[in-house]
Amino acid sequence: MNAITVDRQGIPVAANVGLRSDMPDPVAAPGECVVRTEASALNHLDLWVGRGLPGLDTVYPHIGGSDGAGLVESVGDGVDEAWIGTRVLLNAAVPQAEARRPGVAPAPPDIRMIGEHDHGAHAERFTAPVTNLVPIGDTDPIEAAAFGLTHLTAWRMMVARAELRGGETVLVTGIGGGVALAALAIAKHLGCTTIVTSRSEEKLARAKELGADHGVLDRGEDWSREVRGLTGKRGVDCCIDSVGGPLLGFAVKSLARRGRFVTCGTTAGPIAKCDLSRVFWNQLSILGSTMGDMTEFRQVTPLLVSGAIRPVVDSVHRPEACRSAYERLESSSQFGKIVFDWR
Repeated sequence: MNAITVDRQGIPVAANVGLRSDMPDPVAAPGECVVRTEASALNHLDLWVGRGLPGLDTVYPHIGGSDGAGLVESVGDGVDEAWIGTRVLLNAAVPQAEARRPGVAPAPPDIRMIGEHDHGAHAERFTAPVTNLVPIGDTDPIEAAAFGLTHLTAWRMMVARAELRGGETVLVTGIGGGVALAALAIAKHLGCTTIVTSRSEEKLARAKELGADHGVLDRGEDWSREVRGLTGKRGVDCCIDSVGGPLLGFAVKSLARRGRFVTCGTTAGPIAKCDLSRVFWNQLSILGSTMGDMTEFRQVTPLLVSGAIRPVVDSVHRPEACRSAYERLESSSQFGKIVFDWR
Protein backbone atom coordinates (compact mmCIF):
# COMPACT_ATOMS: atom_id res chain seq x y z
CA MET A 1 0.00 0.00 0.00
CA ASN A 2 0.94 3.66 -0.25
CA ALA A 3 2.12 5.24 2.98
CA ILE A 4 3.89 8.38 4.12
CA THR A 5 7.02 7.29 5.95
CA VAL A 6 9.84 8.79 7.93
CA ASP A 7 12.79 6.84 6.61
CA ARG A 8 15.38 7.80 9.22
CA GLN A 9 15.80 9.92 12.33
CA GLY A 10 17.02 13.47 11.81
CA ILE A 11 16.45 17.21 11.81
CA PRO A 12 14.77 18.64 9.82
CA VAL A 13 12.25 15.81 9.79
CA ALA A 14 10.78 16.84 6.43
CA ALA A 15 14.02 15.93 4.65
CA ASN A 16 13.50 12.29 5.66
CA VAL A 17 9.82 12.06 4.66
CA GLY A 18 8.50 10.45 1.50
CA LEU A 19 5.60 8.53 -0.03
CA ARG A 20 6.31 4.83 -0.47
CA SER A 21 4.24 2.33 -2.43
CA ASP A 22 5.76 -0.87 -1.04
CA MET A 23 4.53 -0.90 2.57
CA PRO A 24 2.68 -4.10 3.50
CA ASP A 25 -1.09 -3.98 3.90
CA PRO A 26 -2.04 -4.26 7.58
CA VAL A 27 -3.97 -7.27 8.89
CA ALA A 28 -6.42 -7.01 11.77
CA ALA A 29 -5.37 -8.90 14.88
CA PRO A 30 -8.06 -10.21 17.26
CA GLY A 31 -10.09 -7.28 18.57
CA GLU A 32 -8.89 -4.96 15.79
CA CYS A 33 -10.24 -3.35 12.62
CA VAL A 34 -8.54 -2.42 9.39
CA VAL A 35 -9.63 1.10 8.45
CA ARG A 36 -9.38 2.42 4.89
CA THR A 37 -8.07 5.90 5.51
CA GLU A 38 -10.01 8.87 4.19
CA ALA A 39 -8.03 11.55 6.04
CA SER A 40 -5.16 11.77 8.51
CA ALA A 41 -3.65 14.79 10.24
CA LEU A 42 -0.24 15.88 11.45
CA ASN A 43 0.58 16.59 15.08
CA HIS A 44 3.72 17.87 16.75
CA LEU A 45 4.13 14.26 17.87
CA ASP A 46 4.99 13.40 14.25
CA LEU A 47 8.01 15.69 14.54
CA TRP A 48 9.13 14.23 17.88
CA VAL A 49 8.99 10.74 16.39
CA GLY A 50 10.97 11.89 13.35
CA ARG A 51 13.57 13.54 15.56
CA GLY A 52 13.78 10.53 17.84
CA LEU A 53 12.00 10.71 21.18
CA PRO A 54 14.31 9.89 24.10
CA GLY A 55 13.80 6.28 25.06
CA LEU A 56 11.71 5.47 21.98
CA ASP A 57 13.20 2.71 19.86
CA THR A 58 11.54 3.61 16.56
CA VAL A 59 12.00 1.22 13.66
CA TYR A 60 12.38 3.01 10.33
CA PRO A 61 10.77 3.39 7.87
CA HIS A 62 8.01 4.48 10.23
CA ILE A 63 4.41 5.39 9.40
CA GLY A 64 3.29 8.20 11.67
CA GLY A 65 -0.17 9.60 12.20
CA SER A 66 -2.12 9.63 15.46
CA ASP A 67 -5.17 11.24 13.85
CA GLY A 68 -7.17 9.27 11.33
CA ALA A 69 -10.69 8.90 9.99
CA GLY A 70 -11.99 6.40 7.50
CA LEU A 71 -14.18 3.40 6.71
CA VAL A 72 -13.80 0.05 8.44
CA GLU A 73 -12.74 -2.39 5.71
CA SER A 74 -12.26 -5.63 7.65
CA VAL A 75 -12.28 -6.92 11.21
CA GLY A 76 -10.29 -9.39 13.27
CA ASP A 77 -11.51 -12.22 15.43
CA GLY A 78 -13.95 -11.17 18.11
CA VAL A 79 -15.13 -8.03 16.31
CA ASP A 80 -18.70 -7.84 14.99
CA GLU A 81 -18.79 -7.65 11.19
CA ALA A 82 -21.44 -4.93 11.53
CA TRP A 83 -18.49 -2.52 11.87
CA ILE A 84 -17.56 -3.04 8.21
CA GLY A 85 -18.44 0.05 6.17
CA THR A 86 -18.76 2.29 9.25
CA ARG A 87 -17.00 5.66 9.17
CA VAL A 88 -14.93 5.96 12.34
CA LEU A 89 -12.62 8.34 14.14
CA LEU A 90 -9.48 7.08 15.86
CA ASN A 91 -8.38 7.64 19.44
CA ALA A 92 -4.71 6.73 19.13
CA ALA A 93 -4.11 6.28 22.88
CA VAL A 94 -4.33 2.55 23.63
CA PRO A 95 -4.32 1.84 27.39
CA GLN A 96 -1.58 -0.46 28.66
CA ALA A 97 -2.07 -1.80 32.18
CA GLU A 98 1.03 -2.65 34.18
CA ALA A 99 1.61 -6.25 35.23
CA ARG A 100 0.38 -6.95 38.77
CA ARG A 101 3.12 -7.55 41.33
CA PRO A 102 2.70 -8.90 44.85
CA GLY A 103 2.56 -6.17 47.46
CA VAL A 104 2.62 -3.34 44.89
CA ALA A 105 -0.51 -1.30 44.17
CA PRO A 106 -1.15 -1.03 40.41
CA ALA A 107 -0.60 2.36 38.81
CA PRO A 108 -3.19 3.90 36.49
CA PRO A 109 -2.85 2.49 32.95
CA ASP A 110 -0.14 3.95 30.72
CA ILE A 111 -0.81 4.45 27.01
CA ARG A 112 0.74 3.15 23.81
CA MET A 113 0.29 5.56 20.92
CA ILE A 114 -0.72 4.47 17.45
CA GLY A 115 1.49 6.54 15.16
CA GLU A 116 4.27 6.75 17.76
CA HIS A 117 5.02 3.30 19.11
CA ASP A 118 3.25 1.54 16.22
CA HIS A 119 2.51 2.40 12.59
CA GLY A 120 -0.21 5.02 12.31
CA ALA A 121 -2.78 6.57 10.03
CA HIS A 122 -0.59 8.26 7.40
CA ALA A 123 -1.29 5.42 4.99
CA GLU A 124 -4.03 4.01 2.78
CA ARG A 125 -4.98 1.68 5.64
CA PHE A 126 -4.32 1.46 9.36
CA THR A 127 -5.26 -0.90 12.17
CA ALA A 128 -6.68 -0.07 15.59
CA PRO A 129 -8.46 -1.85 18.42
CA VAL A 130 -12.20 -1.60 17.87
CA THR A 131 -12.37 -0.18 21.40
CA ASN A 132 -10.43 2.87 20.17
CA LEU A 133 -12.82 3.71 17.32
CA VAL A 134 -15.96 5.86 17.47
CA PRO A 135 -18.58 5.93 14.67
CA ILE A 136 -19.06 9.43 13.23
CA GLY A 137 -21.74 8.89 10.57
CA ASP A 138 -21.53 11.25 7.61
CA THR A 139 -19.14 13.70 9.31
CA ASP A 140 -16.58 15.17 6.92
CA PRO A 141 -13.45 12.98 7.35
CA ILE A 142 -11.16 15.99 6.80
CA GLU A 143 -12.71 17.78 9.77
CA ALA A 144 -12.80 14.55 11.76
CA ALA A 145 -9.08 13.93 11.31
CA ALA A 146 -8.43 17.55 12.30
CA PHE A 147 -10.53 17.13 15.44
CA GLY A 148 -9.44 13.93 17.15
CA LEU A 149 -6.24 14.12 19.17
CA THR A 150 -6.13 17.87 19.82
CA HIS A 151 -9.73 18.21 21.00
CA LEU A 152 -9.44 15.10 23.16
CA THR A 153 -6.27 16.50 24.70
CA ALA A 154 -7.84 19.90 25.33
CA TRP A 155 -11.04 18.33 26.70
CA ARG A 156 -9.12 16.31 29.30
CA MET A 157 -7.03 19.36 30.25
CA MET A 158 -10.02 21.63 30.69
CA VAL A 159 -12.88 19.41 31.81
CA ALA A 160 -11.28 16.41 33.53
CA ARG A 161 -8.17 18.03 35.01
CA ALA A 162 -9.02 21.72 35.52
CA GLU A 163 -12.77 21.15 36.05
CA LEU A 164 -13.46 24.30 34.04
CA ARG A 165 -16.85 25.91 34.51
CA GLY A 166 -18.86 28.36 32.46
CA GLY A 167 -18.23 31.99 33.38
CA GLU A 168 -14.56 31.46 34.22
CA THR A 169 -11.70 33.19 32.42
CA VAL A 170 -9.27 31.05 30.42
CA LEU A 171 -5.81 31.93 29.15
CA VAL A 172 -4.61 29.93 26.12
CA THR A 173 -0.96 30.31 25.19
CA GLY A 174 0.55 29.95 21.72
CA ILE A 175 -2.66 30.26 19.73
CA GLY A 176 -2.42 28.74 16.27
CA GLY A 177 -1.42 25.23 17.26
CA GLY A 178 -3.96 22.44 17.25
CA VAL A 179 -4.39 22.01 21.01
CA ALA A 180 -4.53 25.77 21.60
CA LEU A 181 -7.25 26.25 18.98
CA ALA A 182 -9.16 23.27 20.37
CA ALA A 183 -8.93 24.82 23.84
CA LEU A 184 -10.27 28.11 22.52
CA ALA A 185 -13.23 26.36 20.89
CA ILE A 186 -14.04 24.33 24.00
CA ALA A 187 -13.73 27.36 26.28
CA LYS A 188 -16.16 29.31 24.08
CA HIS A 189 -18.51 26.31 23.98
CA LEU A 190 -18.51 26.22 27.80
CA GLY A 191 -19.25 29.95 28.03
CA CYS A 192 -15.86 31.17 29.28
CA THR A 193 -14.06 34.46 28.66
CA THR A 194 -10.90 33.80 26.65
CA ILE A 195 -7.49 35.45 26.43
CA VAL A 196 -4.95 34.12 23.92
CA THR A 197 -1.25 34.80 23.38
CA SER A 198 0.91 34.55 20.28
CA ARG A 199 4.12 35.94 18.84
CA SER A 200 2.16 36.69 15.66
CA GLU A 201 -0.22 39.62 15.36
CA GLU A 202 -1.85 37.84 12.40
CA LYS A 203 -2.61 34.77 14.53
CA LEU A 204 -4.06 36.96 17.28
CA ALA A 205 -6.34 38.62 14.73
CA ARG A 206 -7.48 35.26 13.38
CA ALA A 207 -8.15 33.99 16.91
CA LYS A 208 -10.37 36.98 17.56
CA GLU A 209 -12.30 36.15 14.39
CA LEU A 210 -12.88 32.72 15.95
CA GLY A 211 -14.28 34.29 19.10
CA ALA A 212 -11.31 35.00 21.37
CA ASP A 213 -12.20 37.92 23.64
CA HIS A 214 -8.66 39.29 24.04
CA GLY A 215 -5.26 38.81 22.44
CA VAL A 216 -1.83 39.44 23.98
CA LEU A 217 1.23 39.77 21.75
CA ASP A 218 4.13 37.72 23.11
CA ARG A 219 7.29 39.76 22.55
CA GLY A 220 9.43 37.37 24.56
CA GLU A 221 8.97 39.39 27.74
CA ASP A 222 6.69 38.98 30.76
CA TRP A 223 3.11 39.52 29.60
CA SER A 224 1.41 38.63 32.90
CA ARG A 225 0.76 42.28 33.83
CA GLU A 226 -1.12 42.77 30.55
CA VAL A 227 -3.18 39.62 31.14
CA ARG A 228 -4.06 40.71 34.67
CA GLY A 229 -4.98 44.14 33.34
CA LEU A 230 -7.54 42.52 31.05
CA THR A 231 -9.17 40.93 34.12
CA GLY A 232 -9.26 44.02 36.34
CA LYS A 233 -6.06 42.79 38.05
CA ARG A 234 -7.91 39.68 39.24
CA GLY A 235 -6.09 37.14 37.06
CA VAL A 236 -7.39 34.19 35.06
CA ASP A 237 -9.00 31.08 36.50
CA CYS A 238 -7.20 28.66 34.21
CA CYS A 239 -4.25 28.62 31.82
CA ILE A 240 -4.06 26.00 29.07
CA ASP A 241 -0.48 25.61 27.86
CA SER A 242 1.35 23.37 25.41
CA VAL A 243 4.37 25.66 24.84
CA GLY A 244 6.29 24.79 27.97
CA GLY A 245 9.30 26.08 29.84
CA PRO A 246 9.68 29.76 28.93
CA LEU A 247 6.03 30.58 29.66
CA LEU A 248 5.42 28.87 33.01
CA GLY A 249 6.52 31.81 35.14
CA PHE A 250 4.43 34.31 33.16
CA ALA A 251 1.40 32.01 33.24
CA VAL A 252 1.61 31.42 37.01
CA LYS A 253 1.76 35.18 37.61
CA SER A 254 -1.36 35.54 35.43
CA LEU A 255 -3.47 33.22 37.61
CA ALA A 256 -6.14 34.34 40.04
CA ARG A 257 -6.32 32.87 43.54
CA ARG A 258 -6.96 29.12 43.30
CA GLY A 259 -6.20 29.28 39.58
CA ARG A 260 -5.11 26.21 37.62
CA PHE A 261 -2.23 25.87 35.19
CA VAL A 262 -2.53 22.80 32.95
CA THR A 263 0.26 21.61 30.67
CA CYS A 264 0.19 18.92 27.99
CA GLY A 265 3.46 19.61 26.20
CA THR A 266 6.72 21.50 26.00
CA THR A 267 7.24 22.46 22.37
CA ALA A 268 9.56 25.30 23.48
CA GLY A 269 11.45 23.19 26.02
CA PRO A 270 10.83 21.39 29.32
CA ILE A 271 12.95 23.48 31.71
CA ALA A 272 10.93 26.10 33.58
CA LYS A 273 11.27 28.58 36.44
CA CYS A 274 8.42 29.39 38.77
CA ASP A 275 7.91 31.47 41.93
CA LEU A 276 6.69 28.78 44.34
CA SER A 277 5.72 31.36 46.97
CA ARG A 278 3.05 32.59 44.58
CA VAL A 279 1.85 29.01 44.15
CA PHE A 280 1.27 28.33 47.84
CA TRP A 281 0.11 31.81 48.87
CA ASN A 282 -2.51 31.86 46.11
CA GLN A 283 -3.31 28.13 46.43
CA LEU A 284 -2.58 27.52 42.77
CA SER A 285 -2.67 24.13 41.06
CA ILE A 286 -0.12 22.99 38.46
CA LEU A 287 -1.53 20.02 36.57
CA GLY A 288 -0.11 17.69 33.97
CA SER A 289 -2.34 16.13 31.33
CA THR A 290 -1.79 13.71 28.46
CA MET A 291 -4.25 12.63 25.78
CA GLY A 292 -7.53 11.21 27.10
CA ASP A 293 -9.38 7.93 27.55
CA MET A 294 -12.33 6.55 25.60
CA THR A 295 -14.87 7.91 28.07
CA GLU A 296 -13.55 11.43 27.40
CA PHE A 297 -13.33 10.72 23.66
CA ARG A 298 -17.01 9.77 23.61
CA GLN A 299 -17.81 12.96 25.52
CA VAL A 300 -16.03 15.32 23.13
CA THR A 301 -16.69 13.63 19.75
CA PRO A 302 -20.43 14.53 19.72
CA LEU A 303 -19.39 18.19 19.62
CA LEU A 304 -17.88 17.44 16.21
CA VAL A 305 -20.69 15.24 14.94
CA SER A 306 -23.39 17.74 15.96
CA GLY A 307 -21.50 20.68 14.48
CA ALA A 308 -21.21 22.42 17.85
CA ILE A 309 -17.44 22.71 17.30
CA ARG A 310 -15.69 22.75 13.95
CA PRO A 311 -11.92 22.29 13.98
CA VAL A 312 -9.68 24.83 12.30
CA VAL A 313 -7.99 23.34 9.22
CA ASP A 314 -4.84 25.10 8.12
CA SER A 315 -4.34 23.22 4.86
CA VAL A 316 -5.21 19.97 3.08
CA HIS A 317 -2.53 18.05 1.16
CA ARG A 318 -2.44 15.06 -1.10
CA PRO A 319 -0.11 12.31 0.19
CA GLU A 320 2.29 13.06 -2.68
CA ALA A 321 2.89 16.48 -1.10
CA CYS A 322 3.83 15.00 2.27
CA ARG A 323 7.23 16.68 2.45
CA SER A 324 5.79 20.17 2.03
CA ALA A 325 3.16 19.39 4.66
CA TYR A 326 5.85 18.36 7.15
CA GLU A 327 7.84 21.48 6.24
CA ARG A 328 4.85 23.65 7.07
CA LEU A 329 4.41 21.99 10.45
CA GLU A 330 8.12 22.23 11.17
CA SER A 331 8.14 25.96 10.38
CA SER A 332 5.39 26.62 12.98
CA SER A 333 3.65 28.84 10.44
CA GLN A 334 0.39 26.87 10.45
CA PHE A 335 -2.86 28.09 11.99
CA GLY A 336 -4.85 24.97 12.69
CA LYS A 337 -4.42 21.41 11.56
CA ILE A 338 -2.52 20.12 8.53
CA VAL A 339 -4.49 17.28 6.96
CA PHE A 340 -3.79 14.60 4.33
CA ASP A 341 -6.68 13.64 2.01
CA TRP A 342 -6.38 9.94 1.08
CA ARG A 343 -9.64 9.65 -0.91
